[in-house]
Amino acid sequence: MLKPKKSLGQNFLKSDKIAREIAEAGEVGPEDIVLEVGPGKGILTEELLKKAKKVIAVEKDEQLAEFLRTKFCDSRKVSSLEVVSGDILKFNPTTYNLQPNSYKLIANIPYYITSHFLRTFLESDNQPSLMVLMVQKEVAERIVGNKESLLSISVKAYGRPEIIRYAPAGYFSPAPKVDSAVLKISGISKEFFQDIGENKFFETVKKGFSQKRKMLINNLKADKEAFRACNIGEKARAEEVSLEQWKYLTFLMK
Repeated sequence: MLKPKKSLGQNFLKSDKIAREIAEAGEVGPEDIVLEVGPGKGILTEELLKKAKKVIAVEKDEQLAEFLRTKFCDSRKVSSLEVVSGDILKFNPTTYNLQPNSYKLIANIPYYITSHFLRTFLESDNQPSLMVLMVQKEVAERIVGNKESLLSISVKAYGRPEIIRYAPAGYFSPAPKVDSAVLKISGISKEFFQDIGENKFFETVKKGFSQKRKMLINNLKADKEAFRACNIGEKARAEEVSLEQWKYLTFLMK
């Protein structure tokens, strides 16, 4: 019997209904290649195989990876599934012929790697066209909310995040201590950075959020004229500044 490993942050999805809704949120069709991360016992993998042209399932737990290979070995869709044993944070899409915007990423990842995971794929030169992730409810709400954070700005600069639905802890085994949410990020691209450097933009944003309780103008050591030009109040804090204002502010920073 396969037991979840705490060291890997494993919480297996056990709801067929949510698995179907995740596949639907990913708009998975017969021409799609799906990179599935954290397939666990394969409940979502099964739904994806019904719809996708190909599923590449990346599982860090070698025992689970072997379980998946055995589980789907007799399936008619076995030729559509490739199980990869490895760490997704070290995964190279080009090794599997995944070109920019040519694949969709669907994942049930350990919560502790969420920020690193998002940065890895959104900042990549081989971005997916769309992402659907199971993440901690509080993190999802922070990403889509109006009160900005370094994480929310980092996501919104590359795509459009939205919460598809919430998933109570009871939908997982073992049940995590917090509820989850299905987060969809669509329209993924680097179009936002066509007229501004990625590095310069994030250098400004990180500096702005370096001391969140301080007024932004002090964190950035900016002049009042730049803030007025961006329609940002002199007493504003980083969380009150919108994505477009951050972009304009980056232009004006020396």
